[in-house]
Amino acid sequence: MSTTRLKIGLPKGSLQEATVRIFGRAGFRVSMSERSYFPSIDDAELQPMLFRAQEMAHYVEHGIIDCGITGSDWIAERGSKVQRICELRYAKRSPVPVRWVVAVPADGPIRRVRDLAGKRIATELVGVTTRYLRSHRVKAEVEFSWGATEAKVQSGLVDAIVEVTETGTTLAANGLRILDTVMASTTQFIANTQAWRHAWKRQKMETVALLLQGAVEAEGKVGVKLNVAKRQLSRILRLLPAMKRPTISALSDEQWVAVETIIDETVVRRLIPELKRAGASGIIEYPLNKVIP
Repeated sequence: MSTTRLKIGLPKGSLQEATVRIFGRAGFRVSMSERSYFPSIDDAELQPMLFRAQEMAHYVEHGIIDCGITGSDWIAERGSKVQRICELRYAKRSPVPVRWVVAVPADGPIRRVRDLAGKRIATELVGVTTRYLRSHRVKAEVEFSWGATEAKVQSGLVDAIVEVTETGTTLAANGLRILDTVMASTTQFIANTQAWRHAWKRQKMETVALLLQGAVEAEGKVGVKLNVAKRQLSRILRLLPAMKRPTISALSDEQWVAVETIIDETVVRRLIPELKRAGASGIIEYPLNKVIP
């Protein structure tokens, strides 16, 4: 049995719960302890460790761990030289991406990016914000904030903030208006460049990535099987929003076929009654753990 183990960083904080869930759907059982930074996993070839997403790219770049999961925002913030293995769209069903935005008082005088010249801006994403302002040829003071940045605008400590948001609802509730988007961020599975050149580690990382992507792809989808008479098949196929094309198999009765496909869970409650009315029988809905494109 190989003694080689892949050191993999799991994000502590906002991505932690989603990461454990996706690993579970991918077939890895991860057990967390509130007082430990070393989770257990039912794969002897993996050695997981917990790090804040903000630090992950740094530890991956410098080989403290072989690979890890973090946001593209924190890779950009540190300018880390890492190998990006794949994107993991945890929130793929959400119509709004996670964004870092410049927010200013809704009723204030700042209306354009150039109006930020000479102002004070608070953010946790100092490096990215500084480069953003430079690209707009705006000179402003950017200071690091540990959080609660909305309150700093309200109290007059700063003139604007750069904060992460999905819908902008929290910003609006605090009397702020989005001025511009600094960057969009997605969850990334990244590797140390030297570890990526190691044949065994690369193969293991590619295996984990494949299973994680399959688990993400299966989020919000279900499988549907049904039987239908051949004379009604075209009517059934028009109702099915298949990923590509449904699978059609012969049955012992030559006048009937079995149809199997994958659909979004949000439409299944509407679709099943329609399929029944269109002549389908033996309809089965089943959950999915992974969908490998």
